[in-house]
Amino acid sequence: MKKIITLLTVTAFMLLSFGGMSQNMVTNGDLESWDNASTPTGWDLYDNISQESTQVHGGSYSAMQTSDASSQKFRQDIDGVVGGQTYHIVYYFKDNDTMARTRIWSYWMQDGTYLDADADILRPDEYSTNQSGWQVFDVTLTAPANANQFRYEVRTYKENNNTGGHIYFDDFLFEADNTVFPEPTNYPTDFAATANGININLTWTDATGAQLPNGYLILGEMTTTRSCTPPVDGTPVPDDLDWSDGMVSVNVPYGAEAYTFENLEANQGYHFCIYPYTNGGSNIDYKTDGTVPEASATTADIVVINSEPFDNGLGTWTPYNVSGDQEWYQSSYGERTFAKMTGYDSGSHANEDWLISPGMDIADFQSVTFNFTTATKYDGPALQLFYSTDYDGSGNPNDFTWNEITDQAAWSDGNWNWVESGDVSLTDYLANGFYLAFKYTSTDEHSATWEVDDILVYGIKGVGIAENNTQKVEFYPNPAKDIISVNANSNGTLSVYSLTGKLMGQYTVKKGNNVIALDNYAKGMYMMQLKENSGTVQTAKLIVE
Repeated sequence: MKKIITLLTVTAFMLLSFGGMSQNMVTNGDLESWDNASTPTGWDLYDNISQESTQVHGGSYSAMQTSDASSQKFRQDIDGVVGGQTYHIVYYFKDNDTMARTRIWSYWMQDGTYLDADADILRPDEYSTNQSGWQVFDVTLTAPANANQFRYEVRTYKENNNTGGHIYFDDFLFEADNTVFPEPTNYPTDFAATANGININLTWTDATGAQLPNGYLILGEMTTTRSCTPPVDGTPVPDDLDWSDGMVSVNVPYGAEAYTFENLEANQGYHFCIYPYTNGGSNIDYKTDGTVPEASATTADIVVINSEPFDNGLGTWTPYNVSGDQEWYQSSYGERTFAKMTGYDSGSHANEDWLISPGMDIADFQSVTFNFTTATKYDGPALQLFYSTDYDGSGNPNDFTWNEITDQAAWSDGNWNWVESGDVSLTDYLANGFYLAFKYTSTDEHSATWEVDDILVYGIKGVGIAENNTQKVEFYPNPAKDIISVNANSNGTLSVYSLTGKLMGQYTVKKGNNVIALDNYAKGMYMMQLKENSGTVQTAKLIVE
């Protein structure tokens, strides 16, 4: 995408034609027509706007906007935008007031829905600076392929918490370049698809040559072998991200060099083709000759549903204090952070405190496993584990149905010994709106301290993936530092994934003991999946210290 931005101080104005362009699409862009002193003709929104005849950039009038406690908007929505078309966007403003500042805050739109393209230019972080003369915003952009509208909006803000300052606006331009360009000279290079869990990241290097593209059409199919049907010149292919028919299409601007398809089916192969094009509308010209870049990837069958190392407070888990003055909180010891609860404060106190997971939709998984670690010390009631399918996410847990599964986990044996829970199977309870919770209780006589860490909930969605529940593979030591041993039941492949699903390493294992080096792994949690040649699959959490 060609982007040209000019921000200049000017003292005179002559609106020059932009070579090969059509007329200005802004209604009353020169602000010479007013319904009354506070209503510029044809504009949709005009907060704190008044007609100005002294501070003028061109013609007889401009618009003065006065700053207030909140942002003041000046807006016009423009229809008739053509996706892939190049547009020249210009307006003039004067900021010579220490009580006001301004910036553009515009969007490409599709039928009233905002599009994210060109956010850094159309919605910048920077505000105007005070200057004595008129300044100009001048940019040339290519409309996203699915755009059919443009929201032309500028805003005025208070400055240094002062209100009542003035910004002046004049000579708004939004004009299309009608030049028809030939098809792109070349395809992009290095087109690649990389699975990241149930997401697939596409990357490429922009096409080069005498004629650069305005954008790219990416076609995707739920397969790794079929070929995409090429688009036809003069017939734009709209965005269609609904995979229900096994095919999608998306238009990506020149310069992006990446696109991510999210929340795909697990353990599913996907195939993609990319076609560069110039122009838009009936003039769209796709490059389809020669060898079209193609890429394929298969999503992982492991899906991390929730992971919480308690590095940032209690993270995604929520405490609920039913009774007592003590509550769950984040704590740390050495390099480890964790959730902690104790009823002791200069003596034991009666408490009931819950630590509750976020709601999880797990009905569509083949199997779901929960894993965590605990440490405890001192005498008191044991920590309990529950699940609920009717909790509302915020109320008193005692007002809802909770089912205890404490005995399915292994727990710390005291003296601050961290103990892995083992794999707690949630497969018999699969439902949407599913919650897990730790329930802590103490009395005025007995109050143990409990710590919880390394929470991981993961699911398997792959069709035909069989979890081996009879001969569990041994992974040890776990937590690990430099190496981990895998005592496999048969030959197979061990894959190590990050919690986002990125494949970090893949190793061939043989029946018996195998030693895997972990030198290149950063500290943290990972997922291991062993696929044996027999067809069975074993998954486990790996902690690298």
